[in-house]
Amino acid sequence: MGQTERNRTALVTGASIGIGAGIALALASRGYDVAIGHYAEPAEAKLAAERIKREYGRACHVFQGDLAEPSMPGKLAAFAIEALGEVDVLVNNAGLVRFKAIAELDAAEMDRMYAINFRAPMLLMQAIAKHMIERRLRGSIVNITSSRAERAYPADATYGGLKAALMRASQSIALDLAPHGIRVNCVAPGATAVREDPRSLAGYAALGAKIPLARIGTPEDVANAVAWLASGEAGYTTGTAIRVDGGLILPGMPESGGGTGWTK
Repeated sequence: MGQTERNRTALVTGASIGIGAGIALALASRGYDVAIGHYAEPAEAKLAAERIKREYGRACHVFQGDLAEPSMPGKLAAFAIEALGEVDVLVNNAGLVRFKAIAELDAAEMDRMYAINFRAPMLLMQAIAKHMIERRLRGSIVNITSSRAERAYPADATYGGLKAALMRASQSIALDLAPHGIRVNCVAPGATAVREDPRSLAGYAALGAKIPLARIGTPEDVANAVAWLASGEAGYTTGTAIRVDGGLILPGMPESGGGTGWTK
């Protein structure tokens, strides 16, 4: 079946809540059937899938698994290919956030962060790229990194370092896959509102006032950038990273205070 005879399709990891759910919804709103992966939020993943089907009439297939397990990325890729038939877009969004100073780092926790934040997206890119090449799909891969990949923060050597590694790896993979017409890009969110409890909302408002564009980011902000990169409108864009942070890191570290960041 040719690409013009079927719906576009996408696999989004870490898509039960937050940025991942926002990405899946944005792609569904643009006509994609989707497969979403999650680790331990079955109720939230079910709600996201139901919303995709109800609001946009698109198929949504849900996969639960721990991407830290070496075999799980391959299993997720196989699930998505089987469920969707073909995968046009891969969005590596799943990630584990931990902040610890160097003196407090734990080897087991570092290994888990490496497995989820770097090895899993690498293995998923490998599996989906092989599928795209085999089916001659001119696909798109988008990796969610972070503004922390570009700006150093205290207690952020592992998370920020791994996001930087994924951004750099994406550039080489873009070169590997360019001969096949497959594009590889990154979206780097800054501070983004992913929780709706009153305490978090108060914190978001306080931080938003310090950001050059005067507000915190939303999952929709990130999702719109992903949807553009996945589309034909970005057909000449590969190996790049779009920072979606409202100007957060341009002046320094505005959330740190002390006059080192953005002031009005």
